[in-house]
Amino acid sequence: MTFTQDLSVISSIAALWIVVTIMPGLDFLLVTRLAILQGRMAALRAALGIAVGVGLWGLAGFFGIRALFVAAPWLYLVLKIGGGLYLFVLGVRLFVGSWKKQSEDTMPSAPNMETVKGFRMGLLTNLANPKVPVFVTSLFAASLPQQASMGLGLSCVVMMFGMAIGWYALVATLLSLRRFSAMFLRCRQWIDRVAGVAFMGLGIRFATERSA
Repeated sequence: MTFTQDLSVISSIAALWIVVTIMPGLDFLLVTRLAILQGRMAALRAALGIAVGVGLWGLAGFFGIRALFVAAPWLYLVLKIGGGLYLFVLGVRLFVGSWKKQSEDTMPSAPNMETVKGFRMGLLTNLANPKVPVFVTSLFAASLPQQASMGLGLSCVVMMFGMAIGWYALVATLLSLRRFSAMFLRCRQWIDRVAGVAFMGLGIRFATERSA
């Protein structure tokens, strides 16, 4: 393929991926919560973790994880159940924690254990979503030529990584501003409750729904 053809393929994948990236979902919810309640650094670490997860799924999609799921359906089942359980437990912790008494004037401060956990939470939340590998492999199957070069595939993965970290870093930066923090911090218990219910509901859905 020529350079122009490669750019055309990358552009078509980018157009679809940017829509998927900016759509509110579990990753967006996690970054929003951390930015408002823990500050910019915690949210930026989560953004990096999410982007790394996107990159890993992108590599897996390019190298044919869908074929592996077809050959060994139990692997996809393990991913669905394991990911669903992780999201459910995370949701329970958020929901239960929202009922604990917390200081009204707590503001995001210096890095703490929650900030340190930001990257891990972002990475695991992205990897726990079984919809991501299915979408990525479907996107690559539909957009990449049959004999796609290694360079083209890696370029698409780098593009996906860049879009993810760029978008979520922007979200983290904007929502960590004091005007947003002060406004939403007053509603932190309800933020955790909504986030907890969302994570629990999607965890149950992912773990129990049948494969398409």
